[in-house]
Amino acid sequence: MWPRLLLRMARWARRPPSMQRVVLGAAVIALCLLLAAAEWAGWLPSGSGTPPLKMPAIRPLP
Repeated sequence: MWPRLLLRMARWARRPPSMQRVVLGAAVIALCLLLAAAEWAGWLPSGSGTPPLKMPAIRPLP
């Protein structure tokens, strides 16, 4: 493991995040999962996404 990651984990072990921050992180993750599930199930309207990109045709060099 990288030393920076080990230092961050040690800091989190000494001073864990507050319950409010943990709940906020869990709520953000739950919202993302809910949005992904709604899109997968087809519950979102078709206009909520972005249109597909049109790639320019690649022409061979003469």
